[in-house]
Amino acid sequence: MAPARPAQWGEATGEGMRAARDYTASAPALVAEEPGLLRATWSLAWPVIFAFSIESLVGICDLLMVGRLGPASVAAVGVGVQILSAVNAMMFAVGTGTLAVVARQIGAGERREAEETFLQSVLAAFVLSVLAVLPVLLWPGPLLRFFRVDPEVVAIGVRFVRVVMLAVPSGAVVFIISASLRGAGDTRTPLAVGATVGVLNVALAYVLIFGHLGVPPLGVVGAATATASAYATGALLGVGLVTGLPLVLRLRWRGLRVRLDVIRRVLRIGYPAALEHLLMQLGFFLYIIFAARYGTGAVAAYFIGARILALSFLPGLGFAVAAGAMVGQALGAGQARDAERSGWAALRLGSYLMTAAGVVIFLAARPIARLFVADPAVVADTVGFIRVLAVAQPLMAVDFVVGGALRGAGDTRFPLVAVFLGFYLCRLGAASLVTFAFHLPLIWLWLAVIGDYVARAALKAWRFHSGRWKHVRV
Repeated sequence: MAPARPAQWGEATGEGMRAARDYTASAPALVAEEPGLLRATWSLAWPVIFAFSIESLVGICDLLMVGRLGPASVAAVGVGVQILSAVNAMMFAVGTGTLAVVARQIGAGERREAEETFLQSVLAAFVLSVLAVLPVLLWPGPLLRFFRVDPEVVAIGVRFVRVVMLAVPSGAVVFIISASLRGAGDTRTPLAVGATVGVLNVALAYVLIFGHLGVPPLGVVGAATATASAYATGALLGVGLVTGLPLVLRLRWRGLRVRLDVIRRVLRIGYPAALEHLLMQLGFFLYIIFAARYGTGAVAAYFIGARILALSFLPGLGFAVAAGAMVGQALGAGQARDAERSGWAALRLGSYLMTAAGVVIFLAARPIARLFVADPAVVADTVGFIRVLAVAQPLMAVDFVVGGALRGAGDTRFPLVAVFLGFYLCRLGAASLVTFAFHLPLIWLWLAVIGDYVARAALKAWRFHSGRWKHVRV
């Protein structure tokens, strides 16, 4: 996706960019005029929603193409993606800390310091990603066998993992560039880079997996090569843009040196986000184990529902980023009350969209399930799970958006506590009672999700309402 006019990025002439750039200078006016605040929030959020939508669609396209290779290939890629997700935890540490620090510095009018944070974060993310990838490249077999999959899946998975891990360092660079620009109020440039990566990934996967344009069919290795190539291209494009164009932030390589004090500051804020990500990945794995007690159909229903969920909470992700950027910038400008109003405005918009999505999903649950599976019993299990997820949409909006606002303020430890209490105590605790103590029907296992999101939403809303996040040192 090439820009039609580079000046649109360099001069930040779009409505959303203007709103973000001018936010700290005119925050009192925006707060006094609620529609203006809502417009600014929406202008920041919609490019993020589109960017994450592209990511999700790319994942669906890759899954559909790999699905034509057979179940062993699907399983191998699925396990490989789980490993990839765990390795990417370090990106959440650097990315979350970078967004919070950059937003504060931009709000305080410290652009030079924000650019130094940007540069040091890119360097740190690249080095940490290389270190995280090395063990996987050295011991892919034992890692895959940990999931207790068949030997055929392990053999295919080893080939996939060894190639797809090459995407991690360049993916880390893309992730940090996006986080930094979003923290500074530019959500459109990351959309352009993400769209380029997504289109290239799908196109290359089609050519390499099946063997077109004179290229021999490479199967799952082709899928991994497409991902690695697309992210390498995205990293080069992103670095080129932030180096060569007058964006809201620029990478300045002259006089390059490693600043451990800056890196420590970013990681101090961001490491709870990495732990939160790892806890969530482990929690999902344990929840699948509970579902497996009800049979293969229940596991299939879970994965179908999870795929629908990944699409339904995209507005929450977008408004979480918008809330984080606006809250961080307002705090940097010393306008704590405006930061609070920004968080509630983002929550209002996110709740509207996700509640509407919940209504649609609830009503269309059966047709959606039938798109993925034909077995009547599995369809029934899937419909139950989809409808539970639909009911939980307003709670998810609170969880995502308020969590993003807290992280933008640098309050990253409390969301970690909320995930532990909500997911592990409420969801997995209830799942254990449902499955092993009372032997209740499957729908009760699905309903444990509601308890999880009630707890997380209540805890995060209480934290934000308390205002304690306004005093977190960043």
